[in-house]
Amino acid sequence: MPMSPPPGPAPYLPNRDWIAAHIPHQGDMCLLDAVEQWDETDIVCRASSHNSPDNPLRSQQGLGICIGIEYAAQAMAVHGALLAGTDRAPGSGYLASVRNVEWTQPQLNTAGEDLHIRAQRISGNEGSFLYAFSIHAGTRQLLSGRASVLQATASANPLF
Repeated sequence: MPMSPPPGPAPYLPNRDWIAAHIPHQGDMCLLDAVEQWDETDIVCRASSHNSPDNPLRSQQGLGICIGIEYAAQAMAVHGALLAGTDRAPGSGYLASVRNVEWTQPQLNTAGEDLHIRAQRISGNEGSFLYAFSIHAGTRQLLSGRASVLQATASANPLF
């Protein structure tokens, strides 16, 4: 569910072009359209790519709900890029584990509305982070869980 904006001046809200320039995923694999709000611990992104028949993660049966984890991982990557500052090169990370995943429907492409992806950093240090995530379509929560992210080193092969 979208969070209330923090007090004070509104932060910069990146669009798809900024997102694509700051995460490793490019072209159709950049699934997010925009950042709706963010602060030091939370981010909410919007996506409509789940409705596209050309979504690269879509099968003949549609876009399975587990693909929502990739949407959440991209929101976490955008959050990291925003916290790092816009002048730095995008960092990469590994999605090390996903736990406590719950869903309310089998597919994302049947949501009927834009997705709102929230990621909340629960803890972290220089090399690892724990996020809670959820995906909503309107007022309906479609997916939620927790993810551990490890910062990639220069010699590592990043997952996101």
